[in-house]
Amino acid sequence: MWKRNAVKLIYMKKHLKLIYIFLFLGLLLSISEIASAQTGTIRGRVYNEKNNEPLPFTNIIIFGTTIGSTTDLDGNFLFTGVEPGFVRLQVSAVGFERKVTEEFQVTNARSANVDIPMREIDLQLEEVVVEAQVFQRREESPVSLRRLGISEIERSPGSNRDISRVIQSLPGVGFTPAFRNDVIIRGGGPNENRFYLDGVEIPNLNHFATQGASGGPVGIINVDFIREVEMYSSAFPANRGNALSSVFEFRQVRGDSERMNYKGTVGASDLALTLDGPLSDNTTMIFSIRRSYLQFLFSVIGLPFLPTYNSYQFKTDTKLSDKSELTLIGIGALDQFRLNLEANETEEQRYILDYLPVNEQWNYTMGAVYRRFRDNGFDRLVLSRNMLRNFSYKYPGNDENERRIFDYESDEIENKLRYERTTETGAWRFIYGAGGEYARYLNSTFQQVFQNDVALDIDYNSAFDIFKWSIFGQATRSFLDNDLSLSFGLRTDANNYSANMRNMINQLSPRLSASYKLRDNLTVNASTGRFYQLPAYTTLGYKDNTGAFKNRENNLSYIAVNHYVAGFELLPTPRTKVTLEGFYKQYDKYPFSIVDGVPLSSKSVDFGIFGDEEVTSTSRGRSYGGELLFREQNIKNLNIILSYTFVRSEFEGTDGSYIPSSWDSRHIINLTGTYKLPRNWDIGAKWRFSGGAPFTPYDLETSSRIDAWRLEPRGYLDYNRFNSERLKSFHQLDLRIDKQYFFPSFSLMFYLDIQNAYNFQSALAPNLIRVSDEPFVDDNGVNRYQLNEVTNASGTVLPSIGIMFEF
Repeated sequence: MWKRNAVKLIYMKKHLKLIYIFLFLGLLLSISEIASAQTGTIRGRVYNEKNNEPLPFTNIIIFGTTIGSTTDLDGNFLFTGVEPGFVRLQVSAVGFERKVTEEFQVTNARSANVDIPMREIDLQLEEVVVEAQVFQRREESPVSLRRLGISEIERSPGSNRDISRVIQSLPGVGFTPAFRNDVIIRGGGPNENRFYLDGVEIPNLNHFATQGASGGPVGIINVDFIREVEMYSSAFPANRGNALSSVFEFRQVRGDSERMNYKGTVGASDLALTLDGPLSDNTTMIFSIRRSYLQFLFSVIGLPFLPTYNSYQFKTDTKLSDKSELTLIGIGALDQFRLNLEANETEEQRYILDYLPVNEQWNYTMGAVYRRFRDNGFDRLVLSRNMLRNFSYKYPGNDENERRIFDYESDEIENKLRYERTTETGAWRFIYGAGGEYARYLNSTFQQVFQNDVALDIDYNSAFDIFKWSIFGQATRSFLDNDLSLSFGLRTDANNYSANMRNMINQLSPRLSASYKLRDNLTVNASTGRFYQLPAYTTLGYKDNTGAFKNRENNLSYIAVNHYVAGFELLPTPRTKVTLEGFYKQYDKYPFSIVDGVPLSSKSVDFGIFGDEEVTSTSRGRSYGGELLFREQNIKNLNIILSYTFVRSEFEGTDGSYIPSSWDSRHIINLTGTYKLPRNWDIGAKWRFSGGAPFTPYDLETSSRIDAWRLEPRGYLDYNRFNSERLKSFHQLDLRIDKQYFFPSFSLMFYLDIQNAYNFQSALAPNLIRVSDEPFVDDNGVNRYQLNEVTNASGTVLPSIGIMFEF
């Protein structure tokens, strides 16, 4: 909410837009074209992915060119004099599957370091020449797996190098006009996703995150670290658990092994500094810090809240021996917030100040990944620790001399250990392992609420320790000369929270995937599986005023979902991909809110805390639809992603009938195109369309009561009419221009990003505002305020600039 209102208030002063644009264009035009033609370097290593053995005499060419090289006896290769830009490498070796790497960026300021794993194939298949494809496949997940390369991330219009916004361009991913980064996949809520950074789970993807879900206004991950993103919207690998709608894998770059490099960035809302280079002969590192400057801008223009976010990120890679390596990663954030009480001149400013609590939090994740290669596979050991501390409070009328009406502090601490073994035996590939976790949850809550026509105090302290464990395995094999591939996985999770959750049979999670090649460029794919997710800690740790864990007493259980997916994949050319998929998701044992009488998932869209209430595991739902995807990769310098998703998301009401969830957008269209121009210019555009989401109207009878409004000075929702109304459809066009300059010793890059270029006004749920401070007494003797329902819209032309300096 605060981000949405910030944008509306900032850009009522339209001259700021013109200043932004003229300053940016003037800066570009003032730079002399003395930047002569500079070139970059690519170095790397090609190896057998099964055992890390180097592959000598491997042929490598820069994809789409005739520029080639060959690896030496240690599998190393070197390209010099490479034109800066985004490139791929095409690799071929006898006895190995041909491969086209993911994209990576070449500049004159630093060497591009690329490690290329290769997969062995049956030598009998060498008789069949298969052209290398840009779009890679994975037998374990032949459906619902999408990838984004670094150029699509860096150049994504409307995203401002925020990875949390970039992923909203993928098929099946919903989005809202409220300037939040909620990850909504195929009709599932933002609390149903899991995120991994180089194999280490990171619970929080955004600054000012909603505790218990994944949403927030700004992403934490620094794009400078990312080389590729994979999204599984179904067919989850067995070594990834605790997810209902999606699993994201963020893969990071390695630091430069030759020399130290520096990169400074001025973004749309923050400043960043990134360093990468060698720490020793066998260790490289990459490190960054970021700090926002929103608080200064918000203060100058008179916004009623002043947020500040800070983050850090690092990664080191150490080669311990020819057969072992160690990766250390870290990522964390400090989010600070205060109210600007002097900004109270307008009705909207006063409305925000009245209801908005102060919310601050910090979090971190630290992890170590050890890999040991064997003759027919490798072992991976992952050890990590993460913590979130969340503070939130509110004074009535923002008077600090009064007793707080809301005072919340919570810690979530997790310590995780996971072992995986990947091995190949003949034509079979196996992945199996186990995991253990010790977590601690602390919560101190005081809140004055108005429920059932009575003002109540919710006052409790909660603390518990929980031990979790899991085992998993997956077997994959191809048949019929590799035309048919099958993969079967089995997983189970358990914990000691309750007897129900301790029983591993209750969370038995099978999955099966199949892919059949109808012809060389056309396959039919299918997958099914049952997946489980533990409810949020806020739900597990909820207590009533008696001190009892109410949801444990209510026999809270893991949430379950069945996935059924089938579709086709067509590759008309090595650079073109068309997919069509249908999906059906069947939810069971979803938490159901006792107080509001609705499924909990639809309440995970706001800032603050999600899930801290009494529930029962009785809700059922479904999500179904289809996706059509068309991708063109660098055809005559043009990249295109076009996707259409039809989705219905529904949960059963108390009468057994289906009610639309808050994620029932129905129609989602994404069209993104980027084009490379001469002289290091790039242009791009993204057009998005989404059907309007359902929303719940206000309970005016309750909202207007003085004793209710004093505790929560905004509208109370009428859950008897849950999601009975629907917003209008919305759409917007985002534009982007990139320009790069390459000087002898450094690189300079600029971008201009314009969101909502044609100023579309998106309808949001209305606001309920108090007309005056003077109460009145109704016919029943109840003291009330006069309230007015005000139309709420979001939308303005939102330009921003970015400057990157690398040396």
